[in-house]
Amino acid sequence: MSPEVHIRRAEPEDFAAVQAIYAMPLAQAGTLQLPFPSQDLWRQRLQIVDPNAHVLLACIADQVVGQLGLYANPGPRRRHVADIGMGVRDDWQGRGVGGQLLRAALELADGWLQLRRIELQVYADNAAAIALYARHGFLEEGRHRDFAYRDGGYIDAISMARLAG
Repeated sequence: MSPEVHIRRAEPEDFAAVQAIYAMPLAQAGTLQLPFPSQDLWRQRLQIVDPNAHVLLACIADQVVGQLGLYANPGPRRRHVADIGMGVRDDWQGRGVGGQLLRAALELADGWLQLRRIELQVYADNAAAIALYARHGFLEEGRHRDFAYRDGGYIDAISMARLAG
């Protein structure tokens, strides 16, 4: 039986735990984060009060094991759209944490924020993440060739989106 995952909003004092997620090799390789992330950078990010940014954490007991950012578009013609980005600690990947974070974010988007479209980009070699997103209704919309530079080479990304209702 897996430990219970509790989802909550990130607070400024969570900066070290979030930084630790993105300092791990697998979490880092699956995102646009650079090696050796700064705690100060994460402190600054979590202190910003932005009504369009919803940063959620997955916690097991008192330990932060995953983070998801849901960023609503402030533009008048795209207020119905948000982007997401997510990272899960290496030792908790493949254990349902990402799915719980994603479910919570989609419930927030659909039930409270009036968001119709959620967009993301995922590296083309991240089969587990692509499958996770597909299980939650995301469809592939296109491919970005040489999207990012990672570990000495370029990597493609897949654009995926989910429409509510």
